[in-house]
Amino acid sequence: MDKLDLQIIHAMMENAEISYADLGKQLFVSGGTIHVRIKKLQEYGIVKGTRLTVDLKALGYDVIAFLGIYLEKSSLYDSVAKDLEKIPEIVRLNYTTGNYSMFAEIVCKDINQLRYVLHDTVQKIKGIERTETFISLEESLNRNVRVSLD
Repeated sequence: MDKLDLQIIHAMMENAEISYADLGKQLFVSGGTIHVRIKKLQEYGIVKGTRLTVDLKALGYDVIAFLGIYLEKSSLYDSVAKDLEKIPEIVRLNYTTGNYSMFAEIVCKDINQLRYVLHDTVQKIKGIERTETFISLEESLNRNVRVSLD
């Protein structure tokens, strides 16, 4: 990976809709070069596709919650993670240090759906000792990491 690859990553993190031709002009290379570089970055697992950013509130998803999960034993992480992955409202899951074994982000349409997710799905997973829920009142910042061009 060289400086051009980092420039491509940086530019596409800012605007994934930019055409390869336009990006090539911006970086003083051909659109074909951009295409080849993106393919290689995908093959190496550095670039994992593109995502559409959606205003979830506009679609009726009014509740974002974070869930600290305590496991009965840390060795149960893999099986619990597989079970949590089956819950569509869980959009992010991390294995963590500190107070919790795992930390999850949950997106729901309303409090009733959150209650269902917590009570009827998460709490029934074997290996989870207990959980602690935090409801987000407002998202003040959501951004990508700035990729260093140095």
